[in-house]
Amino acid sequence: MRQIRFQFPSRGGRKGRSGRRPNGPRARLRHARRPPLKARFPVHVTWRMRDGVWNLRSRRCFKALATAFWGGADRFGFRLMHYSVQGNHVHLLVEANDEKSLSKGMNGLGTRIARRLNRVMQRKGKVLDDRYHGHILRTPTEARRARNYLLQNASKHYGRPGPDPYTSQVALIAPETFLMRRLC
Repeated sequence: MRQIRFQFPSRGGRKGRSGRRPNGPRARLRHARRPPLKARFPVHVTWRMRDGVWNLRSRRCFKALATAFWGGADRFGFRLMHYSVQGNHVHLLVEANDEKSLSKGMNGLGTRIARRLNRVMQRKGKVLDDRYHGHILRTPTEARRARNYLLQNASKHYGRPGPDPYTSQVALIAPETFLMRRLC
């Protein structure tokens, strides 16, 4: 009597498309490597929250966010200078010594934000969406436009004239890069 041979699926092993197939709402997103960051360039960061998170422009959520921003503003070679809080996302103007400093600083800030917002909402779980989007500002025009965008974002979306109470009007930390020192 001979043993029957099993036919295993063709995926698995060290081939190009091996392993389990991704599924879910973000299955087709490609996570590309971030570009190298030099210490002389600031970064405009956009960070979305998950669907179940409350409106960030409420007083209690903003208080938690402001505490997290102040706590994580100057750590690991990462400096948070300006923020703008919108309904379901935040815009940040940051400086970092390199990509590792940016990554560590954003992870630390993300942990602070998640803990504070979970405490406010009396829940557990993820608060921040998948990854942050960072745009390196290489020219004075880009830096000026990014700062103006942060300061005027609420008037565009919410029709509020005048200064926005959910946006930093002055820098939290003194900037070190040439581009941000010219603006702040």
